[in-house]
Amino acid sequence: MAETGAGQDNKRQALAARLSRNRWLLGAGVLAVLAVYFFAGASFYVLVLALAALATAAMLPADAERQPADTGAAIEASGLQRLSGEYLAAAVADPLIIFDHSAAMVHANAAAFAAFGGLAPGMSLALKFRAPEMQALLDGILSGQVAADAVDYTEKLPVERTYRVSASTVGHATGLYVLVFKDQSETRRIDRMRADFIANASHELRTPLASIAGFIETLRGPARNDPAARDQFLQIMQNQTGRMARLIDDLLSLSRLEMKPYLRPGTEVDLRQTIDSVIDSLAPLARENGIVIEREFADGPLVVPGDRDELFQVFENLLENACKYGQSGGHVTVSIAGAEDEQQPGFDVTIRDYGPGIAEEHIPRITERFYRVDVENSRAQKGTGLGLSIVKHILTRHNARLSIKSEVGKGAAFTVHLPAR
Repeated sequence: MAETGAGQDNKRQALAARLSRNRWLLGAGVLAVLAVYFFAGASFYVLVLALAALATAAMLPADAERQPADTGAAIEASGLQRLSGEYLAAAVADPLIIFDHSAAMVHANAAAFAAFGGLAPGMSLALKFRAPEMQALLDGILSGQVAADAVDYTEKLPVERTYRVSASTVGHATGLYVLVFKDQSETRRIDRMRADFIANASHELRTPLASIAGFIETLRGPARNDPAARDQFLQIMQNQTGRMARLIDDLLSLSRLEMKPYLRPGTEVDLRQTIDSVIDSLAPLARENGIVIEREFADGPLVVPGDRDELFQVFENLLENACKYGQSGGHVTVSIAGAEDEQQPGFDVTIRDYGPGIAEEHIPRITERFYRVDVENSRAQKGTGLGLSIVKHILTRHNARLSIKSEVGKGAAFTVHLPAR
């Protein structure tokens, strides 16, 4: 009995010694990981996973001669380590995949399953991500590099998305590695839009500038003493400078709107009075194009929250387009009615022309900057290609939306859906 008691005391002392040593090792490991993180610039995800691995590793016995009870504790600690890694991965918003030295997946968070699908523990990442850049990234991290260079990876289906992918080791003792996918799709889309915008704006300004420069050269040369040619060229130059002025005004309007897209207007607007003012201001243009503007307004108060000047600009743009491009129909109808959706009360303002209409393939893109259904006709009508883009931005600011219905040969209807007070 005495020997048994002594043996138990020895075991307790040995266990206490192991725990003390593990605590010392844990402290030293934490300091080492933090030093690497702050001075070597390691990934934050690697920092979190490495600390979790150290914490769970400190729970494991260090002696080689483990008893059955020690084996059970090791299994339990291993499960706890895996569980901790899964919880940490779930807390990461970006797609994250943990894999082992054979490039087999160990765990993936919910964002990774949503982004890539078809993932399962044990799956070969080399077979899942077959792009050459991903193969090079996996080979680089598995070959012993502490952190391989990040690469760009594009998924084509179900929709095209571009990721910036980085790979890091969780810790040499764990034998685990992590892939983190940072979605760059929106950034790339904005960059393409910015490049397209600059190219389109430059083209729109270059055309009238080239025309003006050519006429100036002609007036200083062959047409120097030709009064008729001089008057004709000066008129064209005036038209071109007017076109540039309209383009610059629209660009400035668009820029101002983009600086405050979510600022909700705090005043109220009477739709009846605003649209009556728009119709009166465009009456000379309507007469010039042989258009009769018809009103169909609902009874009762027609008041919505908004900025009167901005809504005036919306309806002026839509009605001006109807008068210019739908003049072959002979008349335009402007109607105000209560919204059909009872769950979202408001008003629908529809401006309908009876001209040539718009082909279906153009409708989804018609509010893009500088997009034109008919380039020559648009320029002949003094359009800048920015009007409907301005309309879209103003309506976004008003928590409203624009819907377009058209059929070739039967005209087009532009409906503004405005929320009520």
